Amino acid sequence: MLPPVSVIMPVLNEERYLRTSVRHILEQEYDGEMEVVIALGPSTDRTDEIAAELVAETASDPRARVTTVPNPTGRTPAALNAAIEASRHPIVVRVDGHGMLSPNYIATAVRLLEETGAQNVGGVMHAEGENAWEDAVAAAMTSKIGVGNAAFHTGGEAGPAETVYLGVFRREALERQGGYNVEFIRAQDWELNFRIREAGGLIWFSPELRVQYRPRPSVRALAKQYKDYGRWRHVVARYHQGSINLRYLAPPTAVCAIAAGLVVGAVLTPLGFVIPAGYLAAITAGSLPAGKGLSLKARLRIPVALATMHMSWGYGFLTSPRSLAEKVIESRRPAVLAGETETV
Repeated sequence: MLPPVSVIMPVLNEERYLRTSVRHILEQEYDGEMEVVIALGPSTDRTDEIAAELVAETASDPRARVTTVPNPTGRTPAALNAAIEASRHPIVVRVDGHGMLSPNYIATAVRLLEETGAQNVGGVMHAEGENAWEDAVAAAMTSKIGVGNAAFHTGGEAGPAETVYLGVFRREALERQGGYNVEFIRAQDWELNFRIREAGGLIWFSPELRVQYRPRPSVRALAKQYKDYGRWRHVVARYHQGSINLRYLAPPTAVCAIAAGLVVGAVLTPLGFVIPAGYLAAITAGSLPAGKGLSLKARLRIPVALATMHMSWGYGFLTSPRSLAEKVIESRRPAVLAGETETV
């Protein structure tokens, strides 16, 4: 008999995709019981209305009902903790409001938890767009020139991992660690998975697990997303020394080099412009294999998406205030070993 599963969703201004995302959950090829708990932030669009419709539409379904809980802070980790507390099943599946699970995602994840003994399993963040710009961003996000060698972006072999995209957890692991650290506005997955690993738990990546992801719909939205990523990755680096590698240092190095090249080129010698010109040439060349099979409009936008991601991430990393890291470090939660208990 398959174990019952709780699907938790933190949502904020997700009217565009929420209904489709929930449909992908309810249509899972999984014979066990499911529940969907949506944590509602203070949205300014029709998200709450759509969530209420979903609750009403599934009220009579004993196998897969949708319920909601409030998240007045709007913060993702607080939403996740609220949804965990309101849910009741031994397997907890995290899904975002713009994520679309593949049909056998939950069944495969439950099998992998059993086969590997892992505390959390996750797979590939499969970006797909609905227009030329989103197709370009999706290509950039799944290209090594865009995100380096991150397995959950580009794929790879199954095996132990530092972190995974979203995640399917054993409830006991979440409850033992006290859930997510609410101070981590971003990178909360990495921080929780770090504590699980520190306590001796296994995090498992498998390319069998795929979640369709919708990219940000504009340059401005993508820039904000990646600036936040960079800002919080620097917090993680200060929080856990030794967690930085060359992949994380590449964007801030590029920002500094390009800025220096522009200044030198404008003030001292035109040779300084070789650096930004070289960068533009590199991302243009790198966009060619990334754009294979896409429309011309999408292929022309890939260098813009790559530059937006790199420069925004690097700027966020460089400008991340030490005071933010100090605040997070003060809230540090030590890993809780098996036999000890901390509640969400």
